[in-house]
Amino acid sequence: MHREQRIRAELFHQLHAGPAPLMLPNAWDAASARVIENAGAKAIATTSAGMAWALGYPDGEQLPVQELLAACRRICQVVTAPVSVDIERGYGRDAQDTGGLVGALIQLGVVGINIEDGTEPGMQTLAHPSVLCKRIACVRAIAQHHDLPFFINARIDTYLSNLPPEARLEETRRRALAYVDAGADGIFVPGLANADEIATLARVLPVPLNVYAGYPRAPESHALQQLGVRRISLGCGPMQATLAHLGAIAAEALDDGRYETMGKRMLTPAEANGLFRSVAHTAEQTRDVPYVGMGDGPVAQLVARQRRAPLREIELTTRNSNATERAPAWRRLVASMFGDRATAKAGSP
Repeated sequence: MHREQRIRAELFHQLHAGPAPLMLPNAWDAASARVIENAGAKAIATTSAGMAWALGYPDGEQLPVQELLAACRRICQVVTAPVSVDIERGYGRDAQDTGGLVGALIQLGVVGINIEDGTEPGMQTLAHPSVLCKRIACVRAIAQHHDLPFFINARIDTYLSNLPPEARLEETRRRALAYVDAGADGIFVPGLANADEIATLARVLPVPLNVYAGYPRAPESHALQQLGVRRISLGCGPMQATLAHLGAIAAEALDDGRYETMGKRMLTPAEANGLFRSVAHTAEQTRDVPYVGMGDGPVAQLVARQRRAPLREIELTTRNSNATERAPAWRRLVASMFGDRATAKAGSP
């Protein structure tokens, strides 16, 4: 593991304990990440919805893993701040698939993830907490194998589910403590907006509380800080606003033949180029990240072969892939934690 990556990981942890909450205007591609970093952000976090929309997919793990990794690679190539990636429910059928994905992200330079329990597909019923506990534990094992203080932010969707309002706070507390016991470093509760409930949850949690503020008239950061919040995410809000602004620019040009909305606030070509020149030298270094200790799972195969085959030629075993062959779970888990030599000694199935 590169020393610089460990320093970024340690910094990301420290930012959750600073004098003010860590503010994260979430990015969806390399350009948005650089704009956010250039504006003064101390860290970069991605929005899963924004990344999916930018690449032509709906939200909800519809973005193929190949394209997720490619987008994360480009972000890590152009920013110097710590990068955390939203991996939704973890992709894949089980915890080992999630571990393989996180191993690939670590090799790209990522120092944290956001992972959610979520609701059952097509329903508003919460997934059982044991599912996320297993995925968190596997991610923690992968991070320990890489000797990286990887930040796991566990998102709880109680306030987005069909759970009765009076039961949400207690169920959130119960799940949060279970996720912390499994290895989570932070708790994210989108939809939590009541001041008393925010303060109550912040008091009982042994880790930083993250709330969502990507909507109109959300509480200001100083008010959330008074309630005990340590991290504030804007989620897909910045991209929603950007798309709306682009729509206004296009409508004005198409309907009125005017360009005032566009011209009021825009970068010069020199300013836009300047966002990338200072970090362009990192691209080659990031591209040469070695394949180490991730085992032989489908995501590992992608990273190991990326210099020999285009991303589109690799198939991954996840819920949004057509692959049908996969290594046994025990072999992928052992390999993810201890490398290929461990499975070589054990023998091929």
